[in-house]
Amino acid sequence: MAHQKREANSTDEYWTSKRLKGAATSIEKDYNVEAAASQETNAEKRETSQKESTMPVDPCMLDEKATMISKVSSQQDMIVTCVEADAAEDKGCRHTMEDTWVVLPDASMESPGNLRCAHFAIYDGHGGRLAAEYAQTHLHQNVIAAGLPRELMDVKVAKKAIIEGFRKTDESLLQESTRGNWQDGATAVCVWVLGQTVVVANAGDAKAVLARSTSTDGEGSLVDTKSLMKAIVLTREHKAIFPQERSRIQKAGGSVGPNGRLQGRIEVSRAFGDRHFKKVGLIATPDVHSFEVTKKDNFIILGCDGLWGVFGPSDAVEFVQKQLKETSSATLAVRRLVKEAVRERRCKDNCTAVLIVFKH
Repeated sequence: MAHQKREANSTDEYWTSKRLKGAATSIEKDYNVEAAASQETNAEKRETSQKESTMPVDPCMLDEKATMISKVSSQQDMIVTCVEADAAEDKGCRHTMEDTWVVLPDASMESPGNLRCAHFAIYDGHGGRLAAEYAQTHLHQNVIAAGLPRELMDVKVAKKAIIEGFRKTDESLLQESTRGNWQDGATAVCVWVLGQTVVVANAGDAKAVLARSTSTDGEGSLVDTKSLMKAIVLTREHKAIFPQERSRIQKAGGSVGPNGRLQGRIEVSRAFGDRHFKKVGLIATPDVHSFEVTKKDNFIILGCDGLWGVFGPSDAVEFVQKQLKETSSATLAVRRLVKEAVRERRCKDNCTAVLIVFKH
């Protein structure tokens, strides 16, 4: 494929990332993500409740782009977390950009409540951009309508609403694609921040990676050069070649070719759209996991497969940590991450990343 001239300038000042306004805006091993992300959290909660019966509340300026403050009280402590987020994209060597993304620091929409709700997502389109655009516009609306908690956090209710939101979005997307006679598909990685709980959902090969401090004092600072970060993959890839997915596909009447692709054509086994593959094992049901944010949790990187094709999880965490130390800006850090992927590491695919920074 011929190399295309990229639209972005090489300097950070002109490296553009288009913000969405409002609602329409390396193979990993299978393992228990919730245990990996929350095992330390439970211990930290017990330790924190003993150490910090009263925690001072530092004022945090509200970034007009993507920052919010959440106050979560209990009988023993109060945690205040600011979240700053932004996205960046580059079409790479492709002729067109088929990814879409969402950055919604206030995602309550028409359902306001006491529980802070923020939403971030990447939809990696294939065969066109229509499925990615449809999911970008409708998924969060459908999750809210399915009963995403707005007053008191209930993890089971949240997960049920997200799974139902994915189902409803795919169902209506397939109807739309039939009427329009298009066959696009899109993988997805999504995050909802509900109070102090992070819920992650994915279908396909887009990933979410958490940067957690390994500091022994219970806290980790982005500006502390001695603070080491551990990269925790919060998602599980869905590819037809993986045994669990292959078995499910074969039971549905589909097949996995010698090239590891569903019906010899599509690499992923879960995605929105792709209506001609839905009868042979392709599904849009996501894996959903959750964890409680602690002071050790510094940021989450969402990325399409193009990003993870040139960055390993630990590599990406180290790179972003360095950028945040230098700039203290999620916007500049995520732009530099994408620029590094495309310009220096020669990512040939569309490349999109969302960076979510927790400021305790």
